[in-house]
Amino acid sequence: MISAGDFRNGVTIELEGNIFQIIEFQHVKPGKGAAFVRTKLKNIKSGGVVEKTFRPTEKCPTARIDRKDMQYLYADGDLFYFMDVETYDQIALDAASIGDALKFVKENEMVKMCSHNGNVFAVEPPLFVELEITETEPGFKGDTATGASKPATVETGATVSVPLFVNQGDVIKIDTRTGEYLSRV
Repeated sequence: MISAGDFRNGVTIELEGNIFQIIEFQHVKPGKGAAFVRTKLKNIKSGGVVEKTFRPTEKCPTARIDRKDMQYLYADGDLFYFMDVETYDQIALDAASIGDALKFVKENEMVKMCSHNGNVFAVEPPLFVELEITETEPGFKGDTATGASKPATVETGATVSVPLFVNQGDVIKIDTRTGEYLSRV
């Protein structure tokens, strides 16, 4: 149990039968009346964000989220297969529960599986990945005076905006949280 006065960003709580992660919190002490804690909570299963206020003495049960490293094996239709590298157990998840978490992840790369009470609800890709560009327009010298960009398709099929000097066959580093180009490798 955690009291609302001890809320911090990133803490997961159980509330009304759902699991929420605290995105933002603010302790408010109005001039008149009792203090309260204003929070923004993200439902980790549905992804929805709600705002809720708590009295500082209110208590909520903390939710235990298990993160486990697993290897992404392959996709077969709507199913994505993952393997635990310690026990060699395999699990399959459908495309609806994964979303676009794997758009920058190649086969045989490691990902983190987030689960609550044995139910997997999210897949976290590595923060940074290095992928080869399979298709992009050639950039011409003198095209622009400022830093312009062009679309490029990487080996996983995702599209990234890259600077004009990046060519087909180059390996680039991408931030998976934002989908932004970081550098050439």
